[in-house]
Amino acid sequence: MINKIITYKSYNNDLAIFMLRVVFGLMLMTHGYHKLITFNETLPNFPDLIGIGSKLSLILLIFAEFFCAFFVAIGFLTRLSLIPIIIAMLVASFVAHANDAFSAKELSLFYLLMAIVIFIFGSGKFSLDKLLFKK
Repeated sequence: MINKIITYKSYNNDLAIFMLRVVFGLMLMTHGYHKLITFNETLPNFPDLIGIGSKLSLILLIFAEFFCAFFVAIGFLTRLSLIPIIIAMLVASFVAHANDAFSAKELSLFYLLMAIVIFIFGSGKFSLDKLLFKK
């Protein structure tokens, strides 16, 4: 029994990836949903961080944080959906919060790390990708 607990071998990578993907997606969706329902209130104070305009920046952020996060949670086009999320978290961490304390960028760095980990591992066996794109 103790050998099973301290072993270096994985129990089930696909289950772990599934849990990580779903929790990551649902947690990130809450941020996107808040921006989506408060769009008109958020827009006047939203900065133009990358020179494409505040409105387009907010729309792209909602797309990444809500719609792409939903796709990640259900495992649909997972790696493709992670690209906008990774870009958004890079901008949040290193542009929007560039001069802020670590505590201000901690959450975006966490989401960035989780997105990169999921990108590396892929969507796993328990995903729509597996159902739709079987080899």
